[in-house]
Amino acid sequence: MKIFVGLGNPGAEYANTKHNVGFTLADKLAAELNATDWRNNFNALVAETFFEGEKILIVKPQTFMNLSGEAVVPVADFYKIDLENLIVAHDDMDLPVGMIRLRPKGSSGGHRGVASIIQHFGGLQNFPRVRIGIGRPPENWTVNNHVLSPFNVEEVPKISAAIESLVPAVICIFREGINNAMNKYNPRKLGVRD
Repeated sequence: MKIFVGLGNPGAEYANTKHNVGFTLADKLAAELNATDWRNNFNALVAETFFEGEKILIVKPQTFMNLSGEAVVPVADFYKIDLENLIVAHDDMDLPVGMIRLRPKGSSGGHRGVASIIQHFGGLQNFPRVRIGIGRPPENWTVNNHVLSPFNVEEVPKISAAIESLVPAVICIFREGINNAMNKYNPRKLGVRD
């Protein structure tokens, strides 16, 4: 069994913001895998499907970003899932807009949603990440203003391309594991360290 979590904020006012690219990827993945029946459970929207005979849950926490662990950890605990089978997708300001990076584990990197998950797991960090670049805030912008703003006209195609490329990347994680997916989908020659 695998659990895919896309991080974001609930509510229409946040739907197209940079902070919600995890939700966007979750929706795209759900459509690809025919997981169309979303239900409220564990303080989250949860869609269930099967991929190559394996149960897959797609989860969108409804706790707001900074409390994501309050939804993610109860799901993982209920299904007694090993952390390497929990994949978390989120926005990342340390990556240029539209750049993607898969990681097997690591710190929160300052992302409060990921920090909440790590905190609720008692400090455990060994769950795979799908990072989607949103770039740094413009001059004189706060981090909050940046992550809660929509993408501009130049950024939209880059994010759309990133989401499109991440659907097969996540499916590769399901099928072959994070390390093989990293070898196939992580960008090279861009000078960005994991």
